[in-house]
Amino acid sequence: MLEDLTTAAPPASWPAAYPQGYAVVDVETTGLARDDRIISAAVYRLDARGEVEDHWYTMVNPERDPGPVWIHGLTSEVLEGAPLFGEVAEEFAARLDGRVLVAHNAVFDWSMIAREYARAGREAPVRRRLCTIALSKELGLPLPNHKLESLAAHFGVVQQRAHHALDDARVLAEAFRPSLWAAARGGVRLPLLECLPLKEWSDSAAAPRGGRQSGGPASGGYPSGSWRPSRKRPACPYPNPGRYTADKPLKQGMRVAFSGDTSVDRELLEDRAVEAGLHVATSLSRLTSLLVTNDPDSSTSKVVKARQFGTPVIDEAAFGQLLRDVEPASEG
Repeated sequence: MLEDLTTAAPPASWPAAYPQGYAVVDVETTGLARDDRIISAAVYRLDARGEVEDHWYTMVNPERDPGPVWIHGLTSEVLEGAPLFGEVAEEFAARLDGRVLVAHNAVFDWSMIAREYARAGREAPVRRRLCTIALSKELGLPLPNHKLESLAAHFGVVQQRAHHALDDARVLAEAFRPSLWAAARGGVRLPLLECLPLKEWSDSAAAPRGGRQSGGPASGGYPSGSWRPSRKRPACPYPNPGRYTADKPLKQGMRVAFSGDTSVDRELLEDRAVEAGLHVATSLSRLTSLLVTNDPDSSTSKVVKARQFGTPVIDEAAFGQLLRDVEPASEG
């Protein structure tokens, strides 16, 4: 699809299956880890056809060091008087409620938002998300890379303050509208993924660095069902039976690798695989039995190697079905 999307008119008809509204979101954070915090957030609400309805922005006191100030520009002094996340959670939720969350690398923004709501003892009112990286791939946009600045340049959208949540959300909203129109004209299926809110949260044992303390679940450990820090899993006790074969069950000991965005949090999905007796591989080799990805046409290293090695590839939904009936390992 190489038409001039920057000047194309909206389609005359509209797919009935498309969502009725979108919340284009950007969050800036103290870092990329599970214990990092949101320090600013912005939402552009769009109607069913991608037209802007309104926008909202807030800074958030992260109750700790703000992290890479040289990137986002928000110092401890600037954030000191900002509200805690719990104090803006209701307004934020009102902006998200009933809409598809749209973000660039949506799994990151959704994960940060879900964790903040869990810390506050609440659930984010988001049930589906759409990643604009995935949408650009569905449309076949000739982008040199997956950076927001490249998507913006393709549509002639001018960035004014990169890594400022409000301007990044504006840029994304302006680039999303022609993308949505192009998808509607071409009858393209939108790459929507389910969002599963966290039910509980427990912070790590380390005390927050600076800022105010807020109420919420007690600290000290990650209970079952919450987000947990990376950890080394025990070795799989079963021998590798070889590659997965279509239309047959998985077998204990199979080496499974994951790539790309998933509806279920990656770590929880890996836990389910381990509990079923599978070996979760962090890289892909000729010994890998199966690659699970929702984007088999991507150019990630795992997908590229899977093509080279002839490794079977299935999506997350199919993998979830197979997990229900994993064949026991062979005796002896």
